[in-house]
Amino acid sequence: MAVDNELYNEPGTWWDDDRPMATLLALTVARFDYFEEALKKHGISLEGKRVLDIGCGGGLLAEEFAKAGAQVTGIDPSLESLEAAHLHAKQSGLDIDYRHGIAEEVPFGDEEFDLVYCCDVLEHVSDVDRSVSEAARVLKRDGYYLFDTINRTAKSKIVMIKLFQEWSAFSWAPRDLHDWDKFVTPEELERSLTRHGLKNEEFVGFVPGRGPLKVLSLLRARAKGRLSYGEMGRRMRITMSRTDISGGYGGHARKS
Repeated sequence: MAVDNELYNEPGTWWDDDRPMATLLALTVARFDYFEEALKKHGISLEGKRVLDIGCGGGLLAEEFAKAGAQVTGIDPSLESLEAAHLHAKQSGLDIDYRHGIAEEVPFGDEEFDLVYCCDVLEHVSDVDRSVSEAARVLKRDGYYLFDTINRTAKSKIVMIKLFQEWSAFSWAPRDLHDWDKFVTPEELERSLTRHGLKNEEFVGFVPGRGPLKVLSLLRARAKGRLSYGEMGRRMRITMSRTDISGGYGGHARKS
């Protein structure tokens, strides 16, 4: 199976509660809270910082950074996603600079940004190491690279591929949204970070705050049409974990 990135070009993909990507709104809250907390521990405020969102999609996370006072630029290969992001930012009264671009060839000069983040992207790109290299290149010295992706484990194959995409009794995601072979282990990612001058500070997981049986019941309710995608995501209560990085995980690294 190959990842079908054309899925992101479909109209109405990002901000409609009745479309699959609405599940990401719940994850967006959890990971932004983590990123903001991690930066505060390093004495960094987002106010006035120049921030690059690599693979911004419809602007879910970009809007959170903009609301916190950052000067956000977002790039994405999908023109349809960029159009949706621009329209929603305008409706929300947010000034975000959206541009066409890909993770492997970031269209900016060296050391232009105080912070760079890359979320829900590394498992979709053609070259993970090149994507990390480009992020490091445009990041200022002592700046931070923020990220999340999906670990390549037996658990992620069952949950992210079988449960979420393939088993019709529970699935909510498009069948080709993810390819397990393209998931990135923390060890692989840390080697790439180190190779490009980024010192990893930590890895954390992003997990449901509900028990397995409750998660299955929510998935089943969505599959039967009793819940919207957005409501299912909210009821999952996605939270940050410092012990479980076997599925979705993230972290932050400093450019030394």
